[in-house]
Amino acid sequence: MHELGITRNIVAIVGERAAGQKVLRVRLEVGRLSGLLPEAIRFCFPIVAQGTALEGALLEIDEPEGRGLCAACGAEPALTVPIGRCPSCAAPTLRIVAGEELKIREMEVQPCA
Repeated sequence: MHELGITRNIVAIVGERAAGQKVLRVRLEVGRLSGLLPEAIRFCFPIVAQGTALEGALLEIDEPEGRGLCAACGAEPALTVPIGRCPSCAAPTLRIVAGEELKIREMEVQPCA
């Protein structure tokens, strides 16, 4: 489960950026072709966040679909797996253009009093 290590890194990065402020919400983007399981990240997050500025923070995960670009015909099909043939022309020249993302999109911190 490499999601545990990735979640630790997410918590560390967000905690560093928060600079000691309480984090209320974190929004991630985890592409459907990333090889990561959003449910595993959701499971690990509260455990990893214990004792940090992120403890109790809401975790939101957007899951953008995979998209490819065919070098042969220019089609941009939706992808559910990272390999395959173009559904328009059957060429094996699909390049992944979306869906492999792992991004921290935003974080919300508690306003200073």
